[in-house]
Amino acid sequence: MMTTTMARSAHLLLVDDDDDLLRLLSMRLTANGYRVTAVGSAEAALARLSIELPSLVISDIRLPDRDGMALFQEIRSQYPALPVILLTAHGTIPDAVEATTLGAYAYLTKPFDAKVLLDRISQALALTAPATAGAEGDDAWRAEIISRSHAMAELLAEARLVAASDASVLIRGESGTGKELLARAIHRASRRASAPFIAVNCGAIPEQLLESELFGHVKGAYTGAVSSREGLVQAADGGTLFLDEIGDMPLLLQVKLLRVLQERVVRQLGSDVGRPVDVRVLSATHRDLDAAMLEGQFREDLYYRLNVITLTLPPLAQRREDIGLLATRFLQMLASKYGKTVNGFAPDALEALTRAAWPGNVRQLYNVVEHVCALATAPLVPLTLVQRALRVPTLEVLSYTEAKQRFERNYLVQLLKLTDGNVSDAARLAERNRTEFYRLLSKYDLNAAQFREGGTVAEERQE
Repeated sequence: MMTTTMARSAHLLLVDDDDDLLRLLSMRLTANGYRVTAVGSAEAALARLSIELPSLVISDIRLPDRDGMALFQEIRSQYPALPVILLTAHGTIPDAVEATTLGAYAYLTKPFDAKVLLDRISQALALTAPATAGAEGDDAWRAEIISRSHAMAELLAEARLVAASDASVLIRGESGTGKELLARAIHRASRRASAPFIAVNCGAIPEQLLESELFGHVKGAYTGAVSSREGLVQAADGGTLFLDEIGDMPLLLQVKLLRVLQERVVRQLGSDVGRPVDVRVLSATHRDLDAAMLEGQFREDLYYRLNVITLTLPPLAQRREDIGLLATRFLQMLASKYGKTVNGFAPDALEALTRAAWPGNVRQLYNVVEHVCALATAPLVPLTLVQRALRVPTLEVLSYTEAKQRFERNYLVQLLKLTDGNVSDAARLAERNRTEFYRLLSKYDLNAAQFREGGTVAEERQE
């Protein structure tokens, strides 16, 4: 049975058009520590799913607006990691076989034993729970990933399921979306959590060094190899090897990596002796590997070894509800780092962050928040500082009078700079007489002597 703590954290969605049954089930499940949402139709269920993703769905097969199996198949299509238990008052063996074949966790016929239902719920939730739980509870495995978006909730549910296996995972996503954070979360939720997590950026290490870094070398394998060295693949033995930017790995090394994955044996550079290794490989890329394969830049056999399961991180622009949450958390962290008293963002500043394009995703957001934190002089970060960090020009709407005055002042300043403070020359360029030009200077409190090197007010008056 699942623990009481886990039960309290689980949110169940009940779907049935029988109000009495909904009321009874809700009371029973709530009494057992679950948080319950009950709806009476398939459309209402889909609406609730779009608002908040539950831990499990319990649905009747017969619904007034849509066949329960059709609802189930739509749930499986949109939320493949979400467990579903189906209920029916007209159960048959073919129906049960079809439901379980399509992926339903359980199929119960009414009237059902309450203990059986509770056992099925407990088992289904245990299946989708993280393999390890730290001091922070059942979400400790994903503590570094800050999100409340629906898209990320579904992705993390899939990642938690994937973590229970040793299947290779390819993490796709634009630069800056947090691919390594997701890889670390999968590692922490796996049975390998207590073993090493080794991350290698295949695009950051020169080609001539990458082979030695990955597979190690023996003494004398190349000029400068004065001693033997274990590679990162061996360092990850028993744990997880994360190959970031795998699309940048040279073809020659792709062949050697494929051999390691197939044989589970690593050979150090300069050695013919193979050493067994037990590693789980997670990889990530922002490149289109399908296109790279067609162009002959990425091996098809390695692609299928790495891409047993694909997880795709959404860009920040597709999870805008997370922007304020992320920005506030980053600001708290950075304010502590810089010793600044900055409590948050002004409402219009936060709105500007939410509306920005974010081509650099979460990494760019962090940089922007660091920029504003370093320059902030007040408890609340203002809009102007955010616009500056985003390099967004400030739109200032002036009245006609203000615009005219600003133009005149700037025009006079430019003339005085051009003529080194010589009023006669400046007036001639402006096609105005000296008296009128002096009047303009007086209007804007401009002193021509200030534009002369070593000039004084007395000199200006004697001109």
